[in-house]
Amino acid sequence: MRILALLICFFVIACGGGDDTPKSPESSLLSYPEKNSECTTGVSISETVSEVEFRWLSSANTDIYELQVTNLSSGTSQTINTSSLSSKVPLEKGTPFSWKVISKNTGATTNATSETWSFYNAGYITSFAPFPAEITAPKIGDNAFIDINNEVTLKWSGADLDNDIESYDLYFGTENPPTTLLETISSRTTEYKVTATTDTIYYWKIITKDQEENTSDTGVYSFRAL
Repeated sequence: MRILALLICFFVIACGGGDDTPKSPESSLLSYPEKNSECTTGVSISETVSEVEFRWLSSANTDIYELQVTNLSSGTSQTINTSSLSSKVPLEKGTPFSWKVISKNTGATTNATSETWSFYNAGYITSFAPFPAEITAPKIGDNAFIDINNEVTLKWSGADLDNDIESYDLYFGTENPPTTLLETISSRTTEYKVTATTDTIYYWKIITKDQEENTSDTGVYSFRAL
């Protein structure tokens, strides 16, 4: 009986261990600078640069946060890795930026990415260019199903601090980048149906224009029509 009891105890210990596999991190919620806003709280470093503090909320199963800040005018990015929930970054004044946070767990095989927010770093300008339109469907690399009319619906949203968006120029085609201006669309419309052929990859982008003739470019998006 003693031997039997010892064997039972051994198997209980051997089989009772928990799963030590690291859990994948969850995405963080962004806090500041706010989406589609003008950041006015940066600390001025020079006539052209101010230091902006980025803040976000804690996410589960996360060891490191990777902050990515992109200058929407030049396309250049800054990346900072931190275990904190904030980080200060020097940025050009009077310039639009986007930012996101990638949550990482050193033992996990996947990361989690937050939403991407855009903002203007306050400067000495009186007229703001519109933010690049936010593509909502199809996303980059999506499969898009053709409807009964052999069409796919493209969708986006626009934002401008001056609230004076005039129109959207839709470029669409099978070339990358797309060079064909398919339509100039009123600011009141943020979707458009395009004719598509099955099993074909299409490229598209939106140029947003405001009443002061300022513009912004989404960059090229692609999808496969099914």
